[in-house]
Amino acid sequence: MDSRDPHYVSGSESDADHSQRPQKRARRSSSSDRVRTNSKAATSSILPPLSLSILGVEPLDEFIREIADFIHHLITTRPPDLQGEIEVEAKIGVIKDRGTGSRLQLPVLVETILTPKAADCHFESNMTAMQHKHYNVLLNSLKETSDKPGYHSSPIAYTHSRLVDSFYTSDREKIRVTRSEKTGEVLASVKKVRLGNLDIYSPKRAADWRVSVNVEVPMPHPLGSPTHTRRKDRISYSHEEFSIDLTQVASSSSPGSQTELLHELELEIANSQLLTAAAAKRGVDNSSEPERSAFDELVRAFVNNARILVRNAAGGWQ
Repeated sequence: MDSRDPHYVSGSESDADHSQRPQKRARRSSSSDRVRTNSKAATSSILPPLSLSILGVEPLDEFIREIADFIHHLITTRPPDLQGEIEVEAKIGVIKDRGTGSRLQLPVLVETILTPKAADCHFESNMTAMQHKHYNVLLNSLKETSDKPGYHSSPIAYTHSRLVDSFYTSDREKIRVTRSEKTGEVLASVKKVRLGNLDIYSPKRAADWRVSVNVEVPMPHPLGSPTHTRRKDRISYSHEEFSIDLTQVASSSSPGSQTELLHELELEIANSQLLTAAAAKRGVDNSSEPERSAFDELVRAFVNNARILVRNAAGGWQ
């Protein structure tokens, strides 16, 4: 019986098909140097340059690609008559088990994308006032750092606004009218159409997160009285193509009713036109490589920002 490994292919070096082999990365040491390096492994932990993989390439990040595919599918398959601004946002919160009311517990060690509607759970984006303050201090610190002389990264801008949302029901459509609390100026009158959500469970962190894709459709100002209102005290931080909104929301269902106070954190891709254009060019053969890859690069940075926010979450969610 041949005791050799059945996956081993015999033959001289000249017999091998070199065109089928992955190219090796240049190494600074010869084979004899490598032997000497290995013999000193007990006294040195310095590795020679390593290939990205046996094929010389880095495997696809399935996590980011799954989110990019999800967003891209919803944008490109939305009904043709559904025109408006595409909104892609990530909210920080917790995923709760509907049966127990407690945070979802799954037998996984790292952050995991849940199959939509497969688990009996729901997402809550409300955080405590202390958690809200924690993020406020963190983001203010980043803003102050970006203002210092010699700061070489992209700057962080800051705005503080107070807004009033009034909600109307007209022909079974829910319309939101947003005004400046200070001037009363109408800033937007839209109906928000939800295309889909993707929940991400983060067992090692104090919080989870949700990716939402919506379309905000401009609408004429509705007649009649609003069904309910909410006041938003919002601090917005903008960095490159993204905005981070830290909002305290005071919501009431009717005049004289008890006011509910909520605290929310949202990360959003700020430029809807850029997002839509990048989605249209994704993978198109007659486009340039930067155009073909712009959408995935945008989503990669979006996911990285969401992960950073979740990993900096303070404890306290129940």
